[in-house]
Amino acid sequence: MANEETVLLERAKRARRIERNPEQYKVCLGCDSIVAAKVAICPNCHSYRYEMDELIVVAQARALSCREQHSVVSEDLVS
Repeated sequence: MANEETVLLERAKRARRIERNPEQYKVCLGCDSIVAAKVAICPNCHSYRYEMDELIVVAQARALSCREQHSVVSEDLVS
């Protein structure tokens, strides 16, 4: 249980950073991940379509901060 709480606290911390600077991020339309604005191809799903509206970025950051990670990221694929 403590590990799960730690993970959620870390996600909330990242969400606050995104909320303070939403112009530095965008939401991937392929997997709903939040990535840096400078990224051309999503590192998680390799999509190249993004939503950059700051209100949507903030809303997605808040939504992701309240739940466990469901997407597969590149770190999950390295053994």
